[in-house]
Amino acid sequence: MKELIEKLIQEAKEEIARASTLAQLEELRVKYLGRKGSFTTIMQGLKDIPNEEKPAAGQALNHGKKSLESDLETKQHNLEQEELEKQLNDDTFDITRPGITFPVGHIHPLSRVQKEVEEIFGQMGFAVMDGPEIESEHYNFEALNVPKDHPARDMQDTFFVSSKHHEQHGRMVLRTQTSPTQIRSMEKYGAPLRAIMPGRVFRYEATDASHDSTFYQVEGLLIDKDVSLANLKGVMTEFLTRLFKRETKVRFRPGYFPFVEPGIELDMWCLLCNGKGCRVCKQTGWMEFMGAGMVHRNVLKAGGIDPDIYKGWAFGFGLTRLVMMKYGIDDIRHLMNGDLRFLEQF
Repeated sequence: MKELIEKLIQEAKEEIARASTLAQLEELRVKYLGRKGSFTTIMQGLKDIPNEEKPAAGQALNHGKKSLESDLETKQHNLEQEELEKQLNDDTFDITRPGITFPVGHIHPLSRVQKEVEEIFGQMGFAVMDGPEIESEHYNFEALNVPKDHPARDMQDTFFVSSKHHEQHGRMVLRTQTSPTQIRSMEKYGAPLRAIMPGRVFRYEATDASHDSTFYQVEGLLIDKDVSLANLKGVMTEFLTRLFKRETKVRFRPGYFPFVEPGIELDMWCLLCNGKGCRVCKQTGWMEFMGAGMVHRNVLKAGGIDPDIYKGWAFGFGLTRLVMMKYGIDDIRHLMNGDLRFLEQF
Protein backbone atom coordinates (compact mmCIF):
# COMPACT_ATOMS: atom_id res chain seq x y z
CA MET A 1 0.00 0.00 0.00
CA LYS A 2 2.81 2.42 0.89
CA GLU A 3 4.47 1.88 -2.51
CA LEU A 4 1.14 2.50 -4.25
CA ILE A 5 0.68 5.81 -2.42
CA GLU A 6 4.23 6.98 -3.24
CA LYS A 7 3.69 6.12 -6.92
CA LEU A 8 0.39 8.07 -6.96
CA ILE A 9 2.07 11.09 -5.37
CA GLN A 10 4.85 11.03 -7.95
CA GLU A 11 2.35 10.91 -10.83
CA ALA A 12 0.31 13.78 -9.33
CA LYS A 13 3.39 15.97 -8.87
CA GLU A 14 4.42 15.42 -12.47
CA GLU A 15 0.94 16.35 -13.77
CA ILE A 16 0.84 19.47 -11.59
CA ALA A 17 4.24 20.54 -12.94
CA ARG A 18 2.96 20.13 -16.54
CA ALA A 19 -0.26 22.13 -15.97
CA SER A 20 -0.26 25.34 -18.03
CA THR A 21 -3.60 26.92 -17.09
CA LEU A 22 -5.59 27.52 -13.93
CA ALA A 23 -8.44 25.43 -15.35
CA GLN A 24 -6.11 22.42 -15.77
CA LEU A 25 -4.82 22.92 -12.25
CA GLU A 26 -8.35 22.88 -10.85
CA GLU A 27 -9.07 19.61 -12.69
CA LEU A 28 -6.01 18.03 -11.07
CA ARG A 29 -7.06 19.21 -7.63
CA VAL A 30 -10.45 17.56 -8.06
CA LYS A 31 -8.85 14.41 -9.57
CA TYR A 32 -6.52 13.79 -6.64
CA LEU A 33 -7.94 15.66 -3.62
CA GLY A 34 -11.64 16.01 -4.42
CA ARG A 35 -14.44 14.10 -2.72
CA LYS A 36 -14.17 11.29 -5.24
CA GLY A 37 -10.46 11.79 -5.88
CA SER A 38 -7.69 9.23 -5.72
CA PHE A 39 -6.52 10.12 -2.22
CA THR A 40 -10.07 9.92 -0.86
CA THR A 41 -10.51 6.46 -2.41
CA ILE A 42 -7.26 5.18 -0.92
CA MET A 43 -8.14 6.64 2.50
CA GLN A 44 -11.47 4.79 2.44
CA GLY A 45 -9.64 1.58 1.58
CA LEU A 46 -7.24 1.70 4.54
CA LYS A 47 -9.71 -0.28 6.61
CA ASP A 48 -9.19 -3.30 4.39
CA ILE A 49 -5.38 -3.62 4.67
CA PRO A 50 -3.59 -5.56 7.43
CA ASN A 51 -3.29 -3.76 10.76
CA GLU A 52 0.51 -3.80 10.71
CA GLU A 53 0.52 -1.81 7.42
CA LYS A 54 -2.02 0.81 8.44
CA PRO A 55 0.32 3.21 10.36
CA ALA A 56 2.88 3.46 7.57
CA ALA A 57 0.19 3.78 4.89
CA GLY A 58 -1.70 6.42 6.84
CA GLN A 59 1.47 8.43 7.47
CA ALA A 60 2.47 8.28 3.80
CA LEU A 61 -1.05 9.28 2.76
CA ASN A 62 -1.15 12.35 5.02
CA HIS A 63 2.37 13.44 4.05
CA GLY A 64 1.60 13.06 0.35
CA LYS A 65 -1.68 14.98 0.65
CA LYS A 66 0.03 17.94 2.35
CA SER A 67 2.81 17.90 -0.24
CA LEU A 68 0.32 17.98 -3.12
CA GLU A 69 -1.64 20.83 -1.52
CA SER A 70 1.57 22.84 -1.25
CA ASP A 71 2.46 22.13 -4.90
CA LEU A 72 -1.03 23.15 -6.03
CA GLU A 73 -0.86 26.42 -4.11
CA THR A 74 2.58 27.29 -5.48
CA LYS A 75 1.58 26.39 -9.04
CA GLN A 76 -1.64 28.44 -8.77
CA HIS A 77 0.30 31.50 -7.62
CA ASN A 78 2.77 31.15 -10.51
CA LEU A 79 0.03 30.74 -13.11
CA GLU A 80 -1.85 33.78 -11.78
CA GLN A 81 1.30 35.88 -12.04
CA GLU A 82 1.91 34.68 -15.58
CA GLU A 83 -1.65 35.52 -16.65
CA LEU A 84 -1.42 38.97 -15.07
CA GLU A 85 1.87 39.73 -16.81
CA LYS A 86 0.44 38.51 -20.11
CA GLN A 87 -2.63 40.72 -19.69
CA LEU A 88 -0.50 43.77 -18.88
CA ASN A 89 1.73 43.11 -21.91
CA ASP A 90 -1.18 42.56 -24.28
CA ASP A 91 -3.36 45.47 -23.08
CA THR A 92 -2.57 49.15 -23.52
CA PHE A 93 -2.78 50.86 -20.16
CA ASP A 94 -1.95 54.56 -19.77
CA ILE A 95 -1.10 55.17 -16.12
CA THR A 96 -1.18 58.95 -16.72
CA ARG A 97 -4.81 58.92 -17.82
CA PRO A 98 -7.11 60.76 -15.35
CA GLY A 99 -9.54 58.66 -13.37
CA ILE A 100 -13.32 58.90 -13.44
CA THR A 101 -14.64 62.06 -11.79
CA PHE A 102 -17.72 61.36 -9.70
CA PRO A 103 -20.28 64.11 -9.10
CA VAL A 104 -20.01 65.81 -5.70
CA GLY A 105 -23.10 66.92 -3.82
CA HIS A 106 -23.79 70.49 -2.69
CA ILE A 107 -24.88 71.78 0.68
CA HIS A 108 -28.34 73.30 0.25
CA PRO A 109 -28.30 77.10 0.69
CA LEU A 110 -30.91 76.79 3.46
CA SER A 111 -28.68 74.40 5.42
CA ARG A 112 -25.64 76.57 4.79
CA VAL A 113 -27.25 79.77 6.06
CA GLN A 114 -28.88 78.02 9.03
CA LYS A 115 -25.45 76.78 10.12
CA GLU A 116 -24.08 80.31 9.73
CA VAL A 117 -26.92 81.77 11.82
CA GLU A 118 -26.41 79.16 14.53
CA GLU A 119 -22.68 79.86 14.66
CA ILE A 120 -23.15 83.64 14.97
CA PHE A 121 -25.72 83.39 17.73
CA GLY A 122 -23.69 80.65 19.39
CA GLN A 123 -20.75 83.06 19.59
CA MET A 124 -23.07 85.47 21.41
CA GLY A 125 -24.04 82.85 23.98
CA PHE A 126 -27.31 81.56 22.52
CA ALA A 127 -28.14 77.86 22.71
CA VAL A 128 -29.83 76.14 19.75
CA MET A 129 -33.15 74.45 20.59
CA ASP A 130 -35.25 72.07 18.53
CA GLY A 131 -38.89 71.00 18.83
CA PRO A 132 -41.52 68.82 17.11
CA GLU A 133 -43.02 69.88 13.79
CA ILE A 134 -46.42 68.44 14.75
CA GLU A 135 -47.63 70.50 17.72
CA SER A 136 -50.72 70.77 19.88
CA GLU A 137 -52.99 73.80 19.87
CA HIS A 138 -51.80 74.51 23.39
CA TYR A 139 -48.15 75.02 22.42
CA ASN A 140 -48.81 76.49 18.98
CA PHE A 141 -51.49 78.97 20.08
CA GLU A 142 -52.84 79.06 23.61
CA ALA A 143 -49.52 79.12 25.50
CA LEU A 144 -48.49 81.97 23.17
CA ASN A 145 -51.39 84.15 24.32
CA VAL A 146 -53.64 83.17 21.40
CA PRO A 147 -56.65 81.45 23.04
CA LYS A 148 -59.30 79.57 21.11
CA ASP A 149 -61.49 81.78 18.87
CA HIS A 150 -59.06 84.69 19.28
CA PRO A 151 -58.98 86.86 16.12
CA ALA A 152 -55.17 86.53 15.98
CA ARG A 153 -55.57 82.94 14.83
CA ASP A 154 -56.82 84.28 11.53
CA MET A 155 -53.29 85.62 10.94
CA GLN A 156 -52.04 82.07 10.43
CA ASP A 157 -53.97 79.65 8.24
CA THR A 158 -53.22 76.25 9.63
CA PHE A 159 -52.83 72.60 8.55
CA PHE A 160 -54.65 70.56 11.19
CA VAL A 161 -53.83 66.88 11.58
CA SER A 162 -57.28 65.32 11.75
CA SER A 163 -56.14 61.93 13.04
CA LYS A 164 -54.28 63.43 15.98
CA HIS A 165 -55.87 64.85 19.13
CA HIS A 166 -54.37 65.50 22.54
CA GLU A 167 -56.79 65.16 25.44
CA GLN A 168 -55.42 68.16 27.39
CA HIS A 169 -53.78 70.23 24.67
CA GLY A 170 -56.38 70.05 21.92
CA ARG A 171 -56.02 69.28 18.23
CA MET A 172 -52.67 68.62 16.62
CA VAL A 173 -51.36 70.94 13.92
CA LEU A 174 -48.34 71.38 11.70
CA ARG A 175 -46.63 74.16 13.59
CA THR A 176 -47.10 77.58 12.06
CA GLN A 177 -44.01 78.99 13.77
CA THR A 178 -41.11 77.80 15.93
CA SER A 179 -42.50 79.74 18.90
CA PRO A 180 -43.81 76.54 20.58
CA THR A 181 -40.17 75.60 21.16
CA GLN A 182 -39.85 78.77 23.24
CA ILE A 183 -42.54 77.51 25.63
CA ARG A 184 -40.96 74.05 25.77
CA SER A 185 -37.55 75.58 26.47
CA MET A 186 -38.92 77.75 29.29
CA GLU A 187 -40.67 74.75 30.82
CA LYS A 188 -37.51 72.65 30.68
CA TYR A 189 -34.75 75.14 31.53
CA GLY A 190 -36.50 78.01 33.31
CA ALA A 191 -34.83 81.43 33.59
CA PRO A 192 -32.44 82.99 32.78
CA LEU A 193 -32.54 81.71 29.23
CA ARG A 194 -30.86 82.64 25.97
CA ALA A 195 -31.67 80.51 22.92
CA ILE A 196 -32.62 80.44 19.23
CA MET A 197 -35.07 78.01 17.63
CA PRO A 198 -34.51 77.31 13.91
CA GLY A 199 -36.77 74.94 12.01
CA ARG A 200 -39.37 74.19 9.35
CA VAL A 201 -42.88 75.61 9.66
CA PHE A 202 -46.10 75.25 7.66
CA ARG A 203 -48.90 77.62 6.69
CA TYR A 204 -51.85 77.13 4.40
CA GLU A 205 -51.46 79.96 1.93
CA ALA A 206 -51.11 80.59 -1.78
CA THR A 207 -47.61 80.46 -3.20
CA ASP A 208 -45.90 83.19 -5.16
CA ALA A 209 -42.39 84.59 -5.54
CA SER A 210 -42.11 85.41 -1.82
CA HIS A 211 -44.60 83.03 -0.13
CA ASP A 212 -44.77 79.26 0.22
CA SER A 213 -46.72 76.79 2.36
CA THR A 214 -43.49 75.32 3.74
CA PHE A 215 -40.58 77.50 4.80
CA TYR A 216 -37.89 77.85 7.46
CA GLN A 217 -37.84 80.20 10.40
CA VAL A 218 -35.52 81.23 13.22
CA GLU A 219 -36.85 82.54 16.50
CA GLY A 220 -34.85 83.85 19.43
CA LEU A 221 -35.54 84.34 23.11
CA LEU A 222 -33.68 86.09 25.91
CA ILE A 223 -35.07 86.09 29.44
CA ASP A 224 -33.36 87.65 32.44
CA LYS A 225 -33.94 90.13 35.24
CA ASP A 226 -32.75 93.29 33.50
CA VAL A 227 -33.29 93.30 29.73
CA SER A 228 -34.87 95.76 27.30
CA LEU A 229 -35.37 96.37 23.59
CA ALA A 230 -32.01 98.15 23.62
CA ASN A 231 -30.37 94.76 24.15
CA LEU A 232 -32.35 93.36 21.24
CA LYS A 233 -31.21 96.16 18.96
CA GLY A 234 -27.58 95.55 19.86
CA VAL A 235 -27.84 91.81 19.30
CA MET A 236 -29.57 92.13 15.92
CA THR A 237 -27.20 94.84 14.71
CA GLU A 238 -24.24 92.60 15.53
CA PHE A 239 -25.92 89.58 13.95
CA LEU A 240 -26.73 91.31 10.65
CA THR A 241 -23.26 92.86 10.47
CA ARG A 242 -21.59 89.46 10.82
CA LEU A 243 -24.01 87.70 8.50
CA PHE A 244 -23.92 90.07 5.53
CA LYS A 245 -20.39 91.33 6.17
CA ARG A 246 -21.62 94.80 5.34
CA GLU A 247 -23.68 97.52 6.95
CA THR A 248 -27.36 97.17 6.08
CA LYS A 249 -29.98 99.86 6.41
CA VAL A 250 -32.83 98.99 8.76
CA ARG A 251 -35.97 100.64 9.97
CA PHE A 252 -38.17 99.98 13.00
CA ARG A 253 -41.91 100.38 13.15
CA PRO A 254 -44.66 99.32 15.55
CA GLY A 255 -46.13 95.88 15.00
CA TYR A 256 -48.71 93.65 16.63
CA PHE A 257 -48.00 90.11 17.77
CA PRO A 258 -50.15 88.54 20.48
CA PHE A 259 -47.20 87.00 22.32
CA VAL A 260 -45.23 90.24 22.83
CA GLU A 261 -46.05 93.64 24.30
CA PRO A 262 -44.93 96.06 23.02
CA GLY A 263 -44.35 94.62 19.57
CA ILE A 264 -42.05 95.95 16.85
CA GLU A 265 -41.08 95.05 13.29
CA LEU A 266 -37.68 95.37 11.69
CA ASP A 267 -37.40 96.02 7.96
CA MET A 268 -34.20 95.66 5.97
CA TRP A 269 -33.08 97.58 2.93
CA CYS A 270 -33.72 95.17 0.05
CA LEU A 271 -30.34 93.73 -0.91
CA LEU A 272 -31.66 92.34 -4.19
CA CYS A 273 -32.44 95.70 -5.75
CA ASN A 274 -30.56 98.05 -3.36
CA GLY A 275 -33.79 99.84 -2.55
CA LYS A 276 -34.82 100.48 -6.17
CA GLY A 277 -37.85 98.18 -5.96
CA CYS A 278 -38.37 94.64 -7.25
CA ARG A 279 -41.08 91.98 -7.17
CA VAL A 280 -39.63 90.39 -4.03
CA CYS A 281 -39.87 93.62 -2.01
CA LYS A 282 -43.10 94.53 -3.82
CA GLN A 283 -41.45 97.61 -5.35
CA THR A 284 -40.99 99.27 -1.92
CA GLY A 285 -37.23 98.90 -1.56
CA TRP A 286 -37.72 97.34 1.89
CA MET A 287 -37.93 93.73 3.03
CA GLU A 288 -39.92 92.73 6.07
CA PHE A 289 -37.22 90.96 8.02
CA MET A 290 -38.64 90.08 11.40
CA GLY A 291 -41.13 90.71 14.15
CA ALA A 292 -40.05 91.13 17.76
CA GLY A 293 -40.99 92.62 21.11
CA MET A 294 -41.00 92.14 24.86
CA VAL A 295 -42.36 88.74 25.87
CA HIS A 296 -45.96 89.01 27.09
CA ARG A 297 -46.60 88.25 30.75
CA ASN A 298 -49.05 85.51 29.85
CA VAL A 299 -46.40 83.76 27.75
CA LEU A 300 -43.91 83.84 30.62
CA LYS A 301 -46.55 82.36 32.91
CA ALA A 302 -47.34 79.61 30.40
CA GLY A 303 -43.64 78.73 30.38
CA GLY A 304 -43.55 78.52 34.17
CA ILE A 305 -41.60 81.76 34.69
CA ASP A 306 -42.61 84.49 37.17
CA PRO A 307 -43.19 87.71 35.14
CA ASP A 308 -42.73 89.82 38.27
CA ILE A 309 -39.11 88.66 38.55
CA TYR A 310 -38.06 88.03 34.97
CA LYS A 311 -38.73 89.68 31.64
CA GLY A 312 -37.38 89.19 28.17
CA TRP A 313 -37.65 89.77 24.49
CA ALA A 314 -38.29 87.49 21.55
CA PHE A 315 -37.89 87.75 17.80
CA GLY A 316 -38.63 85.68 14.74
CA PHE A 317 -37.49 85.95 11.14
CA GLY A 318 -37.84 83.84 8.04
CA LEU A 319 -34.67 81.90 7.33
CA THR A 320 -35.92 81.25 3.81
CA ARG A 321 -36.28 84.96 3.13
CA LEU A 322 -32.83 85.56 4.58
CA VAL A 323 -31.34 83.02 2.16
CA MET A 324 -33.03 84.81 -0.74
CA MET A 325 -31.50 88.12 0.29
CA LYS A 326 -28.06 86.67 0.92
CA TYR A 327 -27.77 84.85 -2.42
CA GLY A 328 -29.91 87.09 -4.61
CA ILE A 329 -32.66 84.50 -5.20
CA ASP A 330 -35.76 86.16 -6.60
CA ASP A 331 -38.26 83.30 -6.21
CA ILE A 332 -38.83 81.35 -2.98
CA ARG A 333 -40.07 78.31 -4.90
CA HIS A 334 -36.56 77.56 -6.18
CA LEU A 335 -35.52 76.54 -2.66
CA MET A 336 -38.00 73.67 -2.33
CA ASN A 337 -38.44 72.25 -5.85
CA GLY A 338 -35.27 70.12 -5.89
CA ASP A 339 -34.10 71.34 -9.30
CA LEU A 340 -30.44 70.32 -9.66
CA ARG A 341 -29.79 73.16 -12.10
CA PHE A 342 -30.55 75.54 -9.22
CA LEU A 343 -28.82 73.60 -6.42
CA GLU A 344 -25.57 73.08 -8.36
CA GLN A 345 -24.98 76.84 -8.30
CA PHE A 346 -24.15 76.72 -4.60
